[in-house]
Amino acid sequence: MAQDRQSWAIKDEAIYEDLVQLMNLTSEDINLLKELYPEAEKRVREMTDDFYSRLFAHEMTKEYFEGKDMEYLHKMIGNWFLDLFRGNYDQDYVKQRLRIGHIHVKIGLPVRYPLAMIDIINAHGEKIAETGSNPEKAKEAVQKVTALDIAIFNQAYEDNQLNHLVELVGNERLARRLLQGLG
Repeated sequence: MAQDRQSWAIKDEAIYEDLVQLMNLTSEDINLLKELYPEAEKRVREMTDDFYSRLFAHEMTKEYFEGKDMEYLHKMIGNWFLDLFRGNYDQDYVKQRLRIGHIHVKIGLPVRYPLAMIDIINAHGEKIAETGSNPEKAKEAVQKVTALDIAIFNQAYEDNQLNHLVELVGNERLARRLLQGLG
């Protein structure tokens, strides 16, 4: 018989402490990222242009943006990118990232698409890191915060899936067991 897992009890913004501990996001990482914020501001439009160019070049993702205010979307993804360099990765950060993930779920965007775009974020983040006082350590810090965002986005999709299954079967424990294939 499968056992319940302690990680199942971690919900919503509480995932922040769990993930920061797991990823060993240090004060040095945070300070390096904050130091890079002015450079990120200079390069944010280049990143958003690359981001949306890829999305519009792909038929399956392009349909999500037809008729949308692209200046607003550039600003939105630009702010999301700049947040990676603000040095504030607390429960409010997680809450905001979960909200973005839930919006992706709500519009029916498959999780593979936001995750496939992380390489653009990382490439631009690494270019920015190269301008800092400790480029190698800054690159590692960029990787950590983008991994944090990946984990949070995945959590949003998992939450949605689990919530629907809980509605169907009546309780979370049974829903988790079904997701494990243990029924």
